[in-house]
Amino acid sequence: MGTKGDAELFGELLARQKSGHALDRAFYCDGAIFRRDVDKVLSRHWLLAGHASRIPNPGDYFLFDLAAEQAIVVRAQDGAIRAHANVCRHRGSRVCTEPRGNAKVFICPYHAWAYNLDGTLRAARHAPEDFDRAAYGLKPIHVRVIEGLIFVSFADVPLGLARAETALRECLGPYEWSKARVAHSELYPIAGNWKLAVENYLECYHCAPAHPEYSRLHALEQPWAKIEALNAAMTARAASFGVHIPVHEHWAPSAEGEEAVFAFRYALYDGVLTAGPDGKAVAPLMGRMNDYDGGVTTIHFGPASFFIAYPDHGVLYRFIAKTVDTSALEVVWLVRGDAREGVDYDLEKLTWVWKVTSEADKRIIEWNQAGVNSRHYEPGPYMPMERNARRYAAWYLGEVT
Repeated sequence: MGTKGDAELFGELLARQKSGHALDRAFYCDGAIFRRDVDKVLSRHWLLAGHASRIPNPGDYFLFDLAAEQAIVVRAQDGAIRAHANVCRHRGSRVCTEPRGNAKVFICPYHAWAYNLDGTLRAARHAPEDFDRAAYGLKPIHVRVIEGLIFVSFADVPLGLARAETALRECLGPYEWSKARVAHSELYPIAGNWKLAVENYLECYHCAPAHPEYSRLHALEQPWAKIEALNAAMTARAASFGVHIPVHEHWAPSAEGEEAVFAFRYALYDGVLTAGPDGKAVAPLMGRMNDYDGGVTTIHFGPASFFIAYPDHGVLYRFIAKTVDTSALEVVWLVRGDAREGVDYDLEKLTWVWKVTSEADKRIIEWNQAGVNSRHYEPGPYMPMERNARRYAAWYLGEVT
């Protein structure tokens, strides 16, 4: 950010930010801004770590990354899911070096300090007799499980989840994601800033030109006013099945003490049942969804987590900040807990739509970053179909200040 102090330059960026316009290039290209993103936004909010079915047995664990931070997410001996900072309390080495696995005890590879699954220090080699093991357990990371979704927060005092939990339970409960399992996951490295990736997800202005596969199934590729009749028919069909999935709009600043959440529904085109190559069923119906209502439930949660629920499968979208100009997207597909691959569903058909969509998004975001890097980049105005991206950018500016 040049020779001026970071705070002074950040103030100048905010002062020249035009309302309703995309963000200044520094927000996507400057290392000091990225550090603010991590400290003031990502570390303060709850982030999706994964689905509970990923670690079904005691000792099962996986690692969760946020820039330079890393957490061990583990199912402990008592069955509870816990999270610990992956930092040895002796000299700071990473304790776990494999991205996932099963362990009876975590042993640091440096000096072999050993930790129980609950994070307590089990042994420190050749320690003096008066050494207080109780004072040197792994540092805990806040963790919550809601409808089978594992959330972590690196904050000292995390945001409240009352409103968000209500939204997740009311909107995902009919699909019973708590009883689902992971059918597949895919990780897409992106040569682009994490906010460009999130903003791209938040608008469907680009869907028609960039995602023909998605757009022939999902009515959201059109302006909202043009699909009101389809949305009304979707809502009526769901009601006839005895299913009511409400809208929740709590996209509030963290200063209010609660996590932000926005849940809404939109229609598929007539005759389309779900997100399959031909719009036909791709897996057994989930939860209490006893028929196809022709709709999609989508949830925006905090700064970097998004959920998509179809009647017969679910999709988790998790954006991962790496460096100022690199990020990653993890896409996870959920099916009913008892669904069998090759018998109840074809994995290629199940994953096809969001694979081709995510591959295209990766290209789009990287082209976007290349253009934003140019000295000729000047923020342009958001269009009406970019309402959610515009709102997110305004919310982000309040959080990062």
